[in-house]
Amino acid sequence: MLTLSGVTKRYPTGDRALTDIELTLPKGQVMALIGPSGAGKSTLIRCVNRLVEPTQGSIRLEETEITRLSGNALRQARRSMGMIFQEYALVDRLTVMENVLSGRLGYVGFWRSFLRRYPQDAVTEAFRLLERVGLPHAIDKRADALSGGQRQRVGIARALLQSPKLLLVDEPTASLDPKTSRQIMRLIRELCAERGLAAIINIHDVTLAQQFADRIVGLRAGEIVFDGLPSELTSEILTTIYGEEDWDTTPEPMDDDVSDDSISHPPYAREVPGLAAGGAR
Repeated sequence: MLTLSGVTKRYPTGDRALTDIELTLPKGQVMALIGPSGAGKSTLIRCVNRLVEPTQGSIRLEETEITRLSGNALRQARRSMGMIFQEYALVDRLTVMENVLSGRLGYVGFWRSFLRRYPQDAVTEAFRLLERVGLPHAIDKRADALSGGQRQRVGIARALLQSPKLLLVDEPTASLDPKTSRQIMRLIRELCAERGLAAIINIHDVTLAQQFADRIVGLRAGEIVFDGLPSELTSEILTTIYGEEDWDTTPEPMDDDVSDDSISHPPYAREVPGLAAGGAR
């Protein structure tokens, strides 16, 4: 589905963030990128959707050569790649629903997006996605009133509203507590399985990567030094990726059956004030 061949990113200073990356990601596979800070994980993800321009190499999503696109063709290709950000990238003054609907900006014209008027099918799907990610009660809340876990769920729903073929996930748990981190990773995994989505997840937490990814790729200094199953990630391989450490010491597992929101919420009304067919409040 996604193929990277000889992808290199070199900065004007001569420093290399990535060197000759070769990867193939099949449909439906959840792949975790691990490695120390500065290893090139975020750069690799951003090269895929061309937020960072690779210096050389080929990036192909199905039959589309991403590295050759520009202008409108690139914008259309980005519709197929949903991005979930570490810092959520929400507009704080907008409501949860408005932030989710912004996932359709690549499909609607300028004036409709400016006026925040979206087709009814997009509004209906946004309702459904917010219920699926556990936020039916928060539809009309401002984004800046949400917890970190809730904000990340909004980001996930927004990415899925694009109807992507591929999810690019950049450190989704970096700002979250351990329990919420597990819940967010589980949610991403479940949604990928439900929709047949492939995903590349840049993540620092090796334990979470082992629990929720089908495959792990280890980067060090911009090069792939490991590519295999989570069960193959031995302490020796972790030393190759990160350097010397006591990798056999692991924390006790924690109970995460409870939602990251300890308070209960009233049922939400399907009718949101100010949101009608063809528009978002």
